[in-house]
Amino acid sequence: MKNGIVAGMVVLLLTVGCATMMSFEEREKLYGKEAPVITGTYASKKINPADTWKIYLKASDPDGDMNSILATVDLVGSGTHPMSFTRIKDGNRKDLSGYVTLITSNPSGDAWLNNLTLTLTVQIKDRAGHLRKAVTFPLEFNRRYVQEPPPQGVFPEQDLGPIMITLCSFHDDQGAGGEIP
Repeated sequence: MKNGIVAGMVVLLLTVGCATMMSFEEREKLYGKEAPVITGTYASKKINPADTWKIYLKASDPDGDMNSILATVDLVGSGTHPMSFTRIKDGNRKDLSGYVTLITSNPSGDAWLNNLTLTLTVQIKDRAGHLRKAVTFPLEFNRRYVQEPPPQGVFPEQDLGPIMITLCSFHDDQGAGGEIP
């Protein structure tokens, strides 16, 4: 039984490894040559540090092979956080409309975010590896701010998934949260 599991894992790893070693031209033959296009966006420019930020997106891909939403965060005073990959579900690979979320609080608290700004950069990647122009969203944090909703009737309230970035100050001793000196 154990040998069968090990053999299955080896076959899976080899298959995944070979799929990622395909050249760009081979991926284009398999998935198509068209890149996804972000056709509409909305995100509130101001929120309370304790809020979860919703970033609304509309995108399409003639080949129907959108694969992931790529996001990076540049936080003033802390630098660029590692890239997040949010997988696009099968039903959204040709046309996508909804929102991704960025959780702005963490176990260390969110007081350090008050009066700071960040820039979120978003791109959509397809299975062939195509990317088009990135979209950027500026954000200001203040305890007095309320997140503005999107224009009514433009974007559905469909949760596309989280942006897997934990905001943290790189200035404190633990590397996560805390007050900036």
